[in-house]
Amino acid sequence: MADAFYDEGLHFSCTRCSACCRGGPGYVFLAKSDLRRLLSRLGLDFPTFFKRYCVLVETGIGFELSLAERPNYDCVFWGEDGCTVYEDRPIQCSTFPFWASIVASKENWTDAGLDCPGIGKGELRSREYIQELLWRRRAEGAVVISAAAALKPEDIDADSILGS
Repeated sequence: MADAFYDEGLHFSCTRCSACCRGGPGYVFLAKSDLRRLLSRLGLDFPTFFKRYCVLVETGIGFELSLAERPNYDCVFWGEDGCTVYEDRPIQCSTFPFWASIVASKENWTDAGLDCPGIGKGELRSREYIQELLWRRRAEGAVVISAAAALKPEDIDADSILGS
């Protein structure tokens, strides 16, 4: 396996600035484990959760379930004091900035640091730690809903998505 630029680790400490949660368009794709945690935390059934907090994004393999954004591009769960579901935030959020696209090169890491004040500062995160987060995110994957089911998401139940 080729050496990664982060073999000696990378410094990162989240400052809870919320720059990754606000102000720019993007998607927060939900994994099944994210959906389970959020449904439980909020005490909602899937159709209600979907209507309030989600959108479907066509990705070529079907429709992936993403958190919605407000008109100003803030995450639907961002509040005055930051993330309102922080303890149960999606894996995509909890693994930031250790995403494959960001740690692919020193240049990408440096570029991401222009928007994230925690990149390059604070705790040294080991190569093993970084690879564990990359593996977790890849292993979790996103919820994919078939094109036919996506036509009426209000009729989809959590059991059919979660396989429970």
